[in-house]
Amino acid sequence: MRIGFIVCLFTSLLSTSAVADTLDGTLNHIDRTGSQFKGMTARFVYSKYTAIVQVKSESTGTIKLKKSPSNEILGLIDFENPDRKVVALKGKTVEIYLPNIKTLQKADLGKHKGLVEQFILFGFGTSRSDLERAYSVTYGGPENIGGEAATRLVLISKKPEVVQQMPKFELWISDKTGLPVQQKFYEPVPPGATSGDYNVFTYSDVKSTNLKDSDLDLKHPKDIKTEILNK
Repeated sequence: MRIGFIVCLFTSLLSTSAVADTLDGTLNHIDRTGSQFKGMTARFVYSKYTAIVQVKSESTGTIKLKKSPSNEILGLIDFENPDRKVVALKGKTVEIYLPNIKTLQKADLGKHKGLVEQFILFGFGTSRSDLERAYSVTYGGPENIGGEAATRLVLISKKPEVVQQMPKFELWISDKTGLPVQQKFYEPVPPGATSGDYNVFTYSDVKSTNLKDSDLDLKHPKDIKTEILNK
């Protein structure tokens, strides 16, 4: 009986490992994690590559995300270095606090709310059906990101208006947690160029956690200038 139990357990583990090495297995992993997602915190390194001058700039900071019971996305992205900037997303409103110039910028996302949420929540709290409905998804294979085993997915949006702005995405999913450890957003290639700009978020210390709404409040002094960006 004991040998039989061990054989069954070992067979199950082998089967699970084999499935994880496929597109279907990775999407199922995302689906299981997404169904339990309520919020997360992480540190990040943001890299921006500008192709025309072949220069890469980097920023570091922290991110907090929460999905409300009504599926509204609350986000707080704090770019700490080299230039401080804090971005807060609450429903249809985005606020950007620029402490170096004591300015708060506000914008109503309007019809772009879904698109912005899609980028911010990309891979966090996402269901398999959400991804497959919005993207053509292909399997990129196993990779190591910051010492963590991950699986890369390549995604092309099914919406022409998104493809015009971001023709391709890559998403690295942790084999352990089912959460993203890296996201890459490609920008269009300009006419006559061989490559375009791209943006990469690489995450560390990713934690699933319950957050209060107040944890995602944008805190700033009262005596600052306010700018309405799309009035």
